Amino acid sequence: VFQQFALFPWKTVWDNIEFGLISLGVDAAERKRRIEHHIELMGLGGYEQAFPHQLSGGMQQRVAIARAYVLDPKVLLMDEPFGALDAQTRVVMQEELVRLARRHPRTVLFITHAVEEAVYLADRVAVMSRRPGRIREVIDVKSVREAEQWDGMARIEDVMDQPSFVHLRTHIWKLLRDQQGEDAH
Repeated sequence: VFQQFALFPWKTVWDNIEFGLISLGVDAAERKRRIEHHIELMGLGGYEQAFPHQLSGGMQQRVAIARAYVLDPKVLLMDEPFGALDAQTRVVMQEELVRLARRHPRTVLFITHAVEEAVYLADRVAVMSRRPGRIREVIDVKSVREAEQWDGMARIEDVMDQPSFVHLRTHIWKLLRDQQGEDAH
């Protein structure tokens, strides 16, 4: 799932989601079942025949996520998928991703420059150095989240004021700032 939605503009929502399944040779009945399920899951009902230009940015990103999820990958790579969205849509999509991950768990490698997004979405956050790009530290968010019992909270605003969230966010920002100081020398 990319930052720019990478949908085929000449294909409908249905056809965009179906594309990978056809490429994999999935039979028509199974394709229909999976697509219907993922359209429902992503709240895209009623938009099956819409083209990308007829959808909001958030809806386009839902199509892109459905297109990836419908393939049932073991690992899902999301490269700044919410970067092109406005602030409100970004929060809604973060909450949707948490909801989706609870219903259909899988390994997701989520790349972001937004510290709050990383802490909210991740089980583990890997802070990378600039050049060369190496893992500087891996922070276990899941155990902190479970200990503070904010795992069940789906809304980001309910989580952001939790002491553990603030601590993790501050720690990550400190790592990033320390790195800037090292780069200056």
